[in-house]
Amino acid sequence: MGPVSRKLEPYLTVGLPPVFMIKLSNVTKTVRSGTEDLTILSDVSADIPEGQFIALTGASGSGKSTLLGLIAGLDAPSSGEIFIDGDEITKMSEDRLADIRSRKIGFVFQSFHLIPSLTAYENVLIPMEILGLRGARERAEQLLIDVGLNDRGHHYPAELSGGEQQRVAIARAFANEPKILLADEPTGNLDSKNGQHIFELMTDLHGRRGVTLVLVTHDADLASYAQRQIILRDGSVASDELNHRDPEVQRESEERQPTEIVMN
Repeated sequence: MGPVSRKLEPYLTVGLPPVFMIKLSNVTKTVRSGTEDLTILSDVSADIPEGQFIALTGASGSGKSTLLGLIAGLDAPSSGEIFIDGDEITKMSEDRLADIRSRKIGFVFQSFHLIPSLTAYENVLIPMEILGLRGARERAEQLLIDVGLNDRGHHYPAELSGGEQQRVAIARAFANEPKILLADEPTGNLDSKNGQHIFELMTDLHGRRGVTLVLVTHDADLASYAQRQIILRDGSVASDELNHRDPEVQRESEERQPTEIVMN
């Protein structure tokens, strides 16, 4: 069995072909810098199964955020192919890409990106109202409960702490029941306590809802909790391996985590 198959082995159902939620095939991104071409990503390939938790790591400037933007369809590669849930997005129209993003992809950014003129509840509600989903109001209320903000829904972003704003952003990211959650340094603007809470919340929702989670982080400890870690170096994949946490450490960590996450 080849190396790719070994990586997928824990996630495959015996007798069935693998389900790749994200497939990157020889993805390269080059931009013009003055009179020269600057290669940001070079020949990146990866198959990410449905429901897997991936940590995307590497030094600043290694191409992590650029790759996340390409997966989201926010930018196009210079060459190569990207598939989301079996659909090639590299040649899609902007309207089709917008539909894919709204229905299949949730985003959590380092700087929250909440709409300041809307309350926390309205920020969570609006993606569902745009799609015309039934039961949107009830779902928005439940998502705020899930992130421990059921009593803060009437507050505007400026009235919330950084940790609370990021929790609203996570609730919004899950509003349309996406198959993929893309998180770009979601704990980067938070102190260590709130950062840990946000991370636990994301992984809890990932586990309960079965989404494919791609986390960009500089934090080696957070990355170690992912099922798989892809390290980028100078725009290329330097390492792509499954994480194997010590079972006793993992058990103790899980025992320390509350069954219901409550944050201040």
